[in-house]
Amino acid sequence: MTAEVITGLRSDARDNRARILAVARAAFAAEGLDVPIREIARRADVGVATVYRHFQTKESLLTEAFSEQLAFCSEVVAKGLAADDPWRGFCLVIEKLMEMHALDRGFARAFTSRLPKAVDFTAERDRALRLLLELVRRAKEAGSLRQDFVLEDISLALMANEGIRAESPRMRVAASRRFAALMIQSFRADPVPAPLPPPVRLPLQLDQV
Repeated sequence: MTAEVITGLRSDARDNRARILAVARAAFAAEGLDVPIREIARRADVGVATVYRHFQTKESLLTEAFSEQLAFCSEVVAKGLAADDPWRGFCLVIEKLMEMHALDRGFARAFTSRLPKAVDFTAERDRALRLLLELVRRAKEAGSLRQDFVLEDISLALMANEGIRAESPRMRVAASRRFAALMIQSFRADPVPAPLPPPVRLPLQLDQV
């Protein structure tokens, strides 16, 4: 077999792997983690055997699909925790998580869903949650974050953020920034009105009577 043919085969394999991962992320984000491998293979236009050639189990596919997002989450929370002002660090985390969610909703599924024990990134998720809990504790002690705030409030914000419908990723991020600013004001112990980011024109859908 010539070097050109080998290189071509390797390139095809890389393309297949990348396409499987992209389809899996989109499917898990939109429909949850129960989407079957056969359906992922169909959408990626490959055989089921090809999926299993790259990912021996569904758990290994889940791990690969979400590990990058969760590593980024940990990095964002760590930066927030390193900020001199706990409230400013907390705001940074909310803004970044909401922006990331607007661009890639898959990470929210990985962050909040009940995962199979065989998924390898649970330790990374637990690390991010521990860091976030510490940041919340510091912001409350500083008197900036309302005392009845709980981590589930972030989950609620992400769920609401998922409902944003916009014409482009750029507009979705812009709308998410405005929504994050509203959420941050509601999380503050003593809400102080502050200018919001510019509004974004979004489609308004009314149910027909």
